Amino acid sequence: MSNCNNDCGSCSENCNDRTQPQSFLEEPNKNSNIKKVIGIVSGKGGVGKSLVTSLLAANMQKQGYLSAILDGDITGPSIPKAFGIKDKAYGNDSGMFPATSSTGVKLFSTNMLLQNESDPVVWRGPVIAGMIKQFWQEVQWGDVDYMFVDMPPGTGDVPLTVFQSLPVDGIIIVTSPQELVSMIVEKAVNMANMMQIPVLGIVENMSYFICDSCNKEHHIFGDSHLDEIAERFNVDCIARLPMDPSIAQQVDKGLIEDLDIPQIQPIVEMLKTVESLHTTNTEDTAKTINEVVAIPYDKGQVFQHFGKTKEFKIYTVVDNEITNQRIISAGSAGHHELVNVLLEYDVTTLLCGGMGNGAKDANEAAGITVYTGFSGSCEQAIANYIAGNVQLSSDATCDHHDHDHHHDHDHQCSGNCSNH
Repeated sequence: MSNCNNDCGSCSENCNDRTQPQSFLEEPNKNSNIKKVIGIVSGKGGVGKSLVTSLLAANMQKQGYLSAILDGDITGPSIPKAFGIKDKAYGNDSGMFPATSSTGVKLFSTNMLLQNESDPVVWRGPVIAGMIKQFWQEVQWGDVDYMFVDMPPGTGDVPLTVFQSLPVDGIIIVTSPQELVSMIVEKAVNMANMMQIPVLGIVENMSYFICDSCNKEHHIFGDSHLDEIAERFNVDCIARLPMDPSIAQQVDKGLIEDLDIPQIQPIVEMLKTVESLHTTNTEDTAKTINEVVAIPYDKGQVFQHFGKTKEFKIYTVVDNEITNQRIISAGSAGHHELVNVLLEYDVTTLLCGGMGNGAKDANEAAGITVYTGFSGSCEQAIANYIAGNVQLSSDATCDHHDHDHHHDHDHQCSGNCSNH
């Protein structure tokens, strides 16, 4: 080209002289392993986008997948309230930690950074867009199968930032029955097409109301146009959600994970089949482990009560190979003192059975990544961890502080104790 200045990074032209890939994708935090990113979008506000985001994350978690929500609706964050989360953000030198819901859904939101959840966020577009990237880069998400990004309505700065900066594998559009919505949906679809991101499904919220007296459907906002819209834009997967006061009541109580809404299931089932657009070779994306791993140890087995362990087995792993292993004494240390024992041996990762919130927080505050749910032999546990043959969870699965029983050789706790 005659006007070419050879700066391909600042040029939008597609020409044969281009020498640099035009990618704005940002790398996630080094302690994040996120497999699929799903954007939840709407052309206008007030259609229930955050509700759909929360329902999908909760349902995928119930299906056995590790779910997370990046609340990109910076100025109108409502996700924490739906999950009953009031935690404030905290972290360490490696970044911030997401909050975790009662079923294990991870989330991070602006509300976790505000002194009061009712404080307004009065920021301009570029600052808001930058915050989304910080949530992606600076939060230690850990292992996530599906990350749902709740985006603000419209097709402005923030959705553009998400599409360009995050490896979005597809979007789900949330709409309502009004006829005007078809034009708004078209804007969202066109933006996704411009960014070469597939539209995975359309959810019509407030589609109908079922009368308590006659048990019939009533279309308060008029007849649905969802079938026509889906056919027009060649979208196969659709769902219609009813207007139901009980849904709002549960959300207001922070109990969205207790909801059972069968109408959302077509979208949930579709998500299981989504292929990542950004993972083409599993060998390229395999995790290389260079860590010092500790396992609570008892006669070759994973001891199930972290706070009462007498020994740890320490493995040094370099490039997925165990280069050194030894058994160390934990002495008579309690939950918090055990962290110092691990730090003396430069432990970076802890594989265990059950662990309470206090011990989990203490380990993570010291920079030790915790994975729970391991059982059986220590040798098998470390082998499965290195090979990636286990679905990792960092959730606190057992609160041992109130136990009136002891985890000895005859009581092999699974980490999901009911004796609280």
